Amino acid sequence: MTGTLYIVSTPIGNLSDITLRAIDTLKMVHLIACEDTRHTRILLDRYGIKTPTTSFYEYNKLTKSEYLIAALKEGKSVALVSDAGTPGISDPGHSIIKQAIEHSIPLVAIPGPAAFITALVVSGKPTHKFTFEGFLSNKSTARKKRLKVLKEEGRTVVLYESPHRILKLLEDIIDIWGDVDVVLARELTKKFEEVRRGSVRALAEHFKTTKPRGEFIVVI
Repeated sequence: MTGTLYIVSTPIGNLSDITLRAIDTLKMVHLIACEDTRHTRILLDRYGIKTPTTSFYEYNKLTKSEYLIAALKEGKSVALVSDAGTPGISDPGHSIIKQAIEHSIPLVAIPGPAAFITALVVSGKPTHKFTFEGFLSNKSTARKKRLKVLKEEGRTVVLYESPHRILKLLEDIIDIWGDVDVVLARELTKKFEEVRRGSVRALAEHFKTTKPRGEFIVVI
C-alpha cells in the first residue's frame, strides 16, 4: 500500500487560524514537507507537533520530489504545507501534487485559509465572479500586457504583489485601467493587518511616503 499525500492548509498569519483536523493530520503523518522548516517549526511547536520535517521549496522541488514520491510509495504518509495558507497556490506545492496523481498516490486536502479569499471577502468588491492571477510578471511590458487582458474580463481581479514592486504595479494599473478604485490588503490576520481602499493614484501616493511592508493582495 502506498502512503497518502495530505495537502494541509495552515494559518496565513494568526496561528490560531488552524483547524483541529489539520493539527491531527500533522501529528499523524510520518513526514511534513515545508517551504521553510524554520517557519513551520514555529507553528508545530505551538501545537506540540513532533513530526519530522523536510524542506520543499522552489529551488529543490525537482530533487526533493523524487525523495517524497519514494517515501510515499514505501507506504509513508506525507503532509505538504506552505509557509502560509493553502499549498499549491502561488507556491511549489503544485508540482508534487501533480506527480502524486501521476503515480496514483492518494491525495487528501485539509482545507483552511487562503490569503486571496480573505482579502476578496473584506474588499467589498463583487465576489460572485472573480479571477485570481497570483503574481504577475516582474517585467513591466509583460505585466501591462496581462493587465490589458484582465481589463476585459468583467470580473473582480485579485493579484499578489511584493512590497518592493507594489508601486510599479500600481503605476501600470493607472496606465492600463486608469485611476480606478482598488483595495490593498497586507498582513491579514496579523497584528498590523491593514486594508486600504481608494483610487490607485491615491494609494500610490500613500506608499511613496510610507514604506510598503509585507506581501500585498490587490483587489480590482
